[in-house]
Amino acid sequence: MTPDVAPGAGQRTVYVATNRTYEDRHFSAGRERALEYTRFSVSIPPNREVGEITWPRGPVANPETDFTVTEADRYSGAEAFRNDIHNALMALPPSDREVVVFVHGYNSNFAAGLMRAAQMAHDYDTPGLVTHFAWPSAGQPLGYAFDRESAMFSRDALETFLRDLDRAGATRILLVAHSLGAHLTMETLRQIRLSGNDAVLDSLSGVALVSPDIDIELFQSQARAVSPLPEPFVIITSRNDRALRVSAGLTGRQNRLGNLGEPEDVAEFPITLIDISAFRSGAGDWSNHSTFATSPSLIHMFRGLPEIGRGEIDVPVDLWTGTVLTVRNATQILLTPVTQ
Repeated sequence: MTPDVAPGAGQRTVYVATNRTYEDRHFSAGRERALEYTRFSVSIPPNREVGEITWPRGPVANPETDFTVTEADRYSGAEAFRNDIHNALMALPPSDREVVVFVHGYNSNFAAGLMRAAQMAHDYDTPGLVTHFAWPSAGQPLGYAFDRESAMFSRDALETFLRDLDRAGATRILLVAHSLGAHLTMETLRQIRLSGNDAVLDSLSGVALVSPDIDIELFQSQARAVSPLPEPFVIITSRNDRALRVSAGLTGRQNRLGNLGEPEDVAEFPITLIDISAFRSGAGDWSNHSTFATSPSLIHMFRGLPEIGRGEIDVPVDLWTGTVLTVRNATQILLTPVTQ
C-alpha cells in the first residue's frame, strides 16, 4: 500500500467479495467455499493514457504514474459488509444508488481484477458503488482449463454475493462480466432462476457481457433457462478478438459468443449486440480481448457506464456512424469510429 495520493489523481473505492484463498498476506488462486469481504481505496494516477493500468516498475510505487492502493480493510463477515454497503448507498443521492458488479475474466490475478474494476469505474465516470467479484483464476495464460473449472466452482459464491447486495438494499444492480466471467455470470443467473427463490433477479438493472467466452449453443440454453432475461441485456462483441479465436479452437468450434458476427443465433432473445470490431485496444492488449476497457476512443464514447443499465445508450453522433439490424428480438449495433 502507498498512502500518498498525487495531486490530480482519481480515487475509487472498490468493495470486493472473493472466494480466493488468503495465504501469505495475499489472495491466491486457491479455492474457498466461503466468501471474504474486503474494501480497497485505489488511486488512479493523473499521468497515464485513458484505458491504461500502470504498474510500479520496482518495489516502490510512484503515485504520479502508478495505480496504488491507499487503504484496505477486511470485513468481519457478511453482516458487516452488508451494513457498510447499505450505509454507503444511503449516503448517495437516490439517482446514484446503483451498484455496479464487475466480474473479471480469464488469466486475472486478484490485483489485476481489482485495478481493472477501479480503472473502468474511473474512466467511464461511473456513479454509485463499485463492487468486484474476484473468483480464483490462476492468473496465467496456461491456466485456461483451471480457470474454466474455477468459474464453475464459483457459481454459489457469486449467487451469495448478489443476494448480499440485495439484502443490503441495492435495488439497482448492474452486472458487468468479462470473458470467462460472463460464463460464470450466466450460469449463476440460471442457477438463481431454477432455485425458485429468484427475487434477486428483479434487482438487476441490466447485464453487460463483455467479450463473453461462452459457446453459442450453451448461451442459448442458459438464456432460455434464465428467461425472462434482465433488461437491458447487452453483449459486446468483436470479430478481431484473438483470445476468443484461441478459445474457439480449443473447443473445436468456429466462434464464441464474444466474436459472434451475426445476430441470427441469438435472435430469439431481447438482447442488444454491440459490435466493436472497428476499434483498437489500448496499450498492452495484443489480443483485442479487453478493447471495451482499454480503447480510449471507445471509453470516451460510452462514458457513463450505468446509463446502459437504465436502458439508455446515448452515443454522440459526431463520433461514429452506426448500422442497426433488428432480427426478431435481438438488435445488433455496429460501431465504426470516424477517421481523420
